[in-house]
Amino acid sequence: MRVAFVGKGGSGKTTMSALFSRYLSAQGSPVTAVDADINQHLALIFGLDAQPEPLGAHLDELKDWLRGDNPRIPSAAAMVKTTPPGRGSRLLTYDDLPYSVPTPDGPLLMATGPFTDDDLGVACYHSKVGAVELLLNHLVDGPGEYVVVDMTAGADSFASGLFTRFDLTVLVAEPTRQGVSVYQQYREYAASYEVPIVVLGNKVHDQADVDFLHEHVGDDLAAWMEHSAAVRALEQGRVFTLADLEPHNNDALALLRKHLDAQTKDWARFGRQTAEFHLRNAHAWANERTGLDLAVQIDPAFEYGPASLRE
Repeated sequence: MRVAFVGKGGSGKTTMSALFSRYLSAQGSPVTAVDADINQHLALIFGLDAQPEPLGAHLDELKDWLRGDNPRIPSAAAMVKTTPPGRGSRLLTYDDLPYSVPTPDGPLLMATGPFTDDDLGVACYHSKVGAVELLLNHLVDGPGEYVVVDMTAGADSFASGLFTRFDLTVLVAEPTRQGVSVYQQYREYAASYEVPIVVLGNKVHDQADVDFLHEHVGDDLAAWMEHSAAVRALEQGRVFTLADLEPHNNDALALLRKHLDAQTKDWARFGRQTAEFHLRNAHAWANERTGLDLAVQIDPAFEYGPASLRE
């Protein structure tokens, strides 16, 4: 299952991404976390001294690798971030995800990477995130396998079709007007795309905070994390284990997993929306940039999901 963590800057979505990844791993599940935020902090939260090899720095070779022998894609230069897989493409299983490193608590970590000097003033960060979109387009993940993606803050997640690549989106919201306003905006944008959304309240102090969240997000409130000295210790780089979490906060992570596992894998939706956003990008800018009609990259006979692996 694939889950995205989104929210206002400072809401705690990076910390919650790391905590949830650790929780899944502690339950014995294979889990890969992906830092797709412009502020690359997930490695720090996991206690790593160095960032993983940046996906964004290997975009051209990833494209060449993923296109495989697909006759609809003549070269890596003909691929853009939305290019869909087709017959002949290299499809990925969970174990094929590249450039991941182990973390001390079990999850693997991948990262888009930060801006480089060559990017400053001339590049959009979505040129980096495009590597994640391509990988998820070509990923056929199986039961009990988890990919947890820490997304960019706020509504900037909607600047690409990446927001449709998940089985569930978790919006981390503090019990404030600013916190729930991002939820309302995200809910409005996602409404037409069948994107399942739940809210994880964060930094909750008392019942009044819970009531506030219920009032503004209703039944979408899946769980909430109470203000936690253990989480603060984690964020400050002090010794932390999941056993240090308060009982309610451990229960909140369990509830979140329950919501995720309850989702039905909708390969047909993935395929339909991959084609939709590819055509949008082709018409908006990609045809002009590549000098090609990228609509021909859509293989109408390709079937998303496990059937494509068998074929």
